Amino acid sequence: MSRFYMLPAEFGRGRGRLSAEEYHHARDVLRLGVGEFVEVFDGCGNAKRGRLLEGGYVKLLEELPGKRMPVSLILAQAVPKGRNFDFIVQKAVELGVSRIVPLITERTVPRFNGREGERKREKWRRVALEACKQCGQNLLPEVGVPVELGSFLKELPMAEFRMVGSLYSGAKRIRRAIEECCVRLGRMPKSGMVLIGPEGDFTPKECEAAVQAGFEPVTFGPIVLRTETAAIYALSILGYELMDMGSDSA
Repeated sequence: MSRFYMLPAEFGRGRGRLSAEEYHHARDVLRLGVGEFVEVFDGCGNAKRGRLLEGGYVKLLEELPGKRMPVSLILAQAVPKGRNFDFIVQKAVELGVSRIVPLITERTVPRFNGREGERKREKWRRVALEACKQCGQNLLPEVGVPVELGSFLKELPMAEFRMVGSLYSGAKRIRRAIEECCVRLGRMPKSGMVLIGPEGDFTPKECEAAVQAGFEPVTFGPIVLRTETAAIYALSILGYELMDMGSDSA
């Protein structure tokens, strides 16, 4: 069944309307006709089955079961060269993140002024939306404009655990860091954040600043990973460990 995004303001009614772009995709690209069944989601975690009507309207029928991660995860990721951040956004959506923060660090090659940053944000948001439609994710992550690492560390979002990928000795395994967090909280965490550096990693000064801001250094194993691989690795391990621990405590 084809999936389409519908604004939350439209979603709560018995009949909602697709945006012009989504309706064009349904009618002119997929060649869907009036009366055909579709699935719509609001980007807030909700989805419904519906029937396509004239003019881009959808008669909303039964609610579909939700699919959510047990923990709200934020990915704060240094922006790599080329189109690799598109790939990171796509895979982060598939792995269930709730927010993506593009970071500018000392070793980040791409640089953005205000207008370029907004354009990139809109592009990455479209990538995230397409990924939601394809993978069945009903939560559309917030994607921010590129921000300097120092500014980000000064105004951190709330999170019950914070981890930074580290190449330095003494970094913990992700599972151990999560277990220690569970002991500290007395329960499973409900929110978390993972920080991934650029090609060449964070500078020692940036690593120290992250630790001072409450980030726990974690290791991704003995092999040095590309920045986009590190993001996928970290989110995959976090998703697996958190779901596994959640089922153990159920």
